[in-house]
Formats: sequence, structure tokens, C-alpha cells
Amino acid sequence: MRSSDSQDPVGEVVGAGAAESAQAQPHEPSGIHRPTHRWGFGAFLFVEGVLLATAAFVGVFIGEATPETIPVRDVLIGTMAPTMLAALSALAITKIRGNGPLADLSLAWRWDDVKVGLKFGALGLVCTVVGVLVWTQVVGEDNATSAIGALVEDKPMSVSAAVTMFVYLWLLGPICEEIIYRGLLWGAAERLGWGSERWGRFAAFVLSTAVFAVSHLEPLRTSLLIVIAIPIGLARLVTGRLLGSIVAHQMNNFLPALAILLTALGVLAT
Repeated sequence: MRSSDSQDPVGEVVGAGAAESAQAQPHEPSGIHRPTHRWGFGAFLFVEGVLLATAAFVGVFIGEATPETIPVRDVLIGTMAPTMLAALSALAITKIRGNGPLADLSLAWRWDDVKVGLKFGALGLVCTVVGVLVWTQVVGEDNATSAIGALVEDKPMSVSAAVTMFVYLWLLGPICEEIIYRGLLWGAAERLGWGSERWGRFAAFVLSTAVFAVSHLEPLRTSLLIVIAIPIGLARLVTGRLLGSIVAHQMNNFLPALAILLTALGVLAT
């Protein structure tokens, strides 16, 4: 039997390695050293299923109503409920099968990430404006309308309803979508490794950008949505955390959300 003060070479090596890793971790720019989680693409598919099932249920609830006859209440529910429920499901999965959303989704408040998000958000606005101009020329003005834009077109809203829609499209919607696509889906792609951490992050960027665009279920706008999504994904890629892409997404959504607000209030002609 060894005495309590006997040396353990293996323990010393492991302890030294852990100490060295702990000292190096704050200098990692991308927050790669996160606790391992137990969820993957199955979790994302489940959350995407929640989103689609909720949207289908709302569609059945609305029935055969046309965009012109849908009540404002149903427009708000149909716009917000699917994405919000899906995002809440994603957060629950990280809590049940992982280490919680802060660790698993790389959620952390850092002013540097906000600054990066604002920069990529500004780039996104430029890309969006140019992309919309080109896309409108290709598909024609009659087809150059988003699904949400079509719902609020020629539909006056009360101030409270219009402001609710504006706040969702500008602030809350981007948070929910980033949790789903550049949080849960990104984390599932990174978990595979793809040969190395660098390639895993790049694969996560490419995959989340493509799936984000396709998941809007607006085939005519898919190419435009890819252009819009690239700067948002780059903010996630550069910072290694979700806050940067959330800020970039919110900044990119501000002008479209403001246009829909003014249209819903009847200030801006359609």
C-alpha cells in the first residue's frame, strides 16, 4: 500500500495537462472547448418536425381562408407560433439531453460578439438590398413578395398588432431561428467532426445556411434567402458563438420588419 504522500506520475501528468488546458481555454477565439452533448441530427429533425407540424395545424385551423380574409389574430399566431414552439423544443432538448442551452448552443453575452454581429449585419443589409433588386428583376415585381409580406398586404392592423408583428420579425423571430439553425443544427454538424474542428465548423456553416434557406418553404425565394443567410452564418463562424449571428440576423431583419410595420399601419402603400 502506498502512503498518502507518495508521488503519482500519471496523476501529475494528467493534472498538468488539465491545468494547461484550463489556462489556454480563455484564449480560444471560437469557444470550441464545450462540454460534450448527447444530441445530434435527430434532435434537429425533431425540432423541425415540431415547426412543420405546428404550421400545418395552424393551416388547418385557419381553413380555406385566403390572405385577404384571414383575421389579424390568426396572422400573428401563424407567423409566431411554429418558430417559437420549435425554439422552445430545442432549448428543452439541450436541457434534457445535454448541458443546457448556454453550453450546448454557445450562448454567451460578449460585447465583442455584438460588435461582430453589427458588422456582419451591416454587410447583410447591403447583400439583402442588392439581392432583392436582382431577384426582383429575375422573378418580376408580382412575385417578389415574401410569405409574411403577402399576409399583411392590404390588411390594416391595429397599432398593437402591427407593433407585435414588428417586434417579432425584428427581435424575437431571429433569436428563435438562430437557436434552431445556427444553434441546434450547427451543434449537430459540429458533433460529427468532419475530420477536424476547422472543417466541422465550415461544414456547419454551409449546412445551416442551406437548410435555413430551404426551411422557409418559399422555393422562389430560396436563392435570395441563401444570400441573406451567408453574412449571418459568417458571424457565427467568426465568433464561434450564437450571439454574433443573432445580432446580425436582427440587424438584417430591421428594415423588412419596419416596411411590414408601415404597410400594416397603412402608412406605406403596397
